[in-house]
Amino acid sequence: MNSLKQKLTNANINLGDKFYKDCEIFASILKQWNNTHNLTGACGDDDIEKNIIDSVYPLGFIKKATKLVDIGTGAGYPGLILAMAMRQTNCILVEPRVKRVAFLNYIKNILKLDNVEVLQSRIEDTNIQNVDLITSRAVTNTKLLIDITSHISTKNTSYLFYKGSLLQDELKDLNIDSYDVVNVEDRNYLYIKGSDDN
Repeated sequence: MNSLKQKLTNANINLGDKFYKDCEIFASILKQWNNTHNLTGACGDDDIEKNIIDSVYPLGFIKKATKLVDIGTGAGYPGLILAMAMRQTNCILVEPRVKRVAFLNYIKNILKLDNVEVLQSRIEDTNIQNVDLITSRAVTNTKLLIDITSHISTKNTSYLFYKGSLLQDELKDLNIDSYDVVNVEDRNYLYIKGSDDN
């Protein structure tokens, strides 16, 4: 994980030693669990490092959140990794699959992530209040993500979506005024700003 710290530092993302120790524990447990439960496809050391960097890269440009909801956290990306990096932020991880929920809760307990709540649910079936940031990676298209979270968002809620090459097409279907797209290699980070963030 030394190269992880170097790469994030080079990207102007400075996280404490605790974060990197947590990442080592996370990676070790993920590999163990993945052998049995097939939580994620790519689970080599390089894959895990790349996914961790992908998860926290937006910390360089998003506004600090008090309460974050991550939709479809899966094996932990990005919500669990963001929670490890932002221990002062209340992070709610929404994941419908039982094995992944068990893994997320196990990591939460091992790393003593008191800021994390794991909900085994679909986002449509939740009733979460006072959300400043909604995140999601590779769940569905942007318009649908906004539609299925309309019941938990307000005009002040920001969105951070981890998108691929189809983003430009998806943007045509949206009626949004204030957003940024940050591109890094094949990743497009779409940051839609709430009214407090303009």
